[in-house]
Order: sequence, then C-alpha cells, then structure tokens
Amino acid sequence: MSSLKDLKKNQKETHVCKLKKALYGLKQAPRAWYVRMDAYLLRLGFTKSSADPNLYIEVVQEEPIIILLYVDDLLVTGVDRWFQECKRQLAAEFDMKDLGIMHYYLGLEMWQKLGEIYLRQGKYVIKMLQKFGMTNCKPMMTLMVTNLKRLSSYSSPVDSTCYKQLIGWLIYLVNTRLDICFAVNVLSEFQMEPKHDHWITAK
Repeated sequence: MSSLKDLKKNQKETHVCKLKKALYGLKQAPRAWYVRMDAYLLRLGFTKSSADPNLYIEVVQEEPIIILLYVDDLLVTGVDRWFQECKRQLAAEFDMKDLGIMHYYLGLEMWQKLGEIYLRQGKYVIKMLQKFGMTNCKPMMTLMVTNLKRLSSYSSPVDSTCYKQLIGWLIYLVNTRLDICFAVNVLSEFQMEPKHDHWITAK
C-alpha cells in the first residue's frame, strides 16, 4: 500500500486508493472499548446482568447503581450520592462528558419528574412512517380483529425483506405502545410463511 507521502504526490481525480488494511485497528475498536469498559466496571464491583450483557448493577448499602452500556454511551441511574461517586470513578478512567438528565436514548423520548418517568416514541414513529412510505396513511381506532382467514393467492408480490424490517421496527415500538402488541405478534408469525400465502380479516 502506498505511503501517505506517495499518495499526496500522486493525487489525481481519476485515481482511487484501495484500503487493504483497516487503519489504526478501527474494525477492532468497538470490541476493544467494550472489553476495557467491561473489565473496569467489574473491578469497581458491578455485576453483569445474565439477561443483558450490557447491563451492570452494583448495590451499595442496599441502594442500586445501574449502568447500561451502548457502544460508547453510558446510561447511569441510581441514588444521587452513589450516582455522583460512580461518575467520578468513571471520569477518572475515561475521557467522558456528562450530558445531564436523559431526554432521548435509542429512539425513546423521556420526561422526568419527581418520582415519575414518562416514555414515548413520537420521533421514532415519524421516522418509521417515512422509511416505509406511510406518512400519508390514515389512523385507525381498531388495529386488528382477532379472527383471520388466509388466501392461497394474492394480486401483488410481497417484499419479504421490507416486511421483516417493518416487523422489527414495530417490535421496538411495542416498548411504549402496548396496545399494538397483539397486532405485531400476529404479523410476526407471517415472516416465515411461503410467498404464496396471504391473509385477510374475516367478516
């Protein structure tokens, strides 16, 4: 691979440089970061959750401190006195920036009051409708009836990849919209169905 000096010397609009090896170990960076953070949190006394490897819990004088790790973002919650100590310990090991009270995280919008937390996914829904070309769709009061019939043929083909992507988006939306849980569950059952199958609501 040419050196940077040679590349600068031979720069031309018609030339393209092929990267044969990831620079500075970029492909390994996320894993290396996780390994380092994981080791440090365990040294501090945190216990990794068996349900989610990115969730860490430490109980200090019967009061929990909870850390959720997502790539290079940390969500920390707990009693204020231990919360501040936890932030101090993390800042001593890593170059960190405190973004304050959480308002938006992984598609979830949050409002916090004393003793209360409100969740919604309004921005997520708008983004989902835009992605699947449904910004002009009409809302329905009844999402789905429980009695369904299937037909052996249909008039137009179905893009299975797009369908599965939509189901994935809807499953994440169930976090704040429990009212669509049944409909999403039913739709999810058809992800593995043969292409010649179709279903309609029964009368």
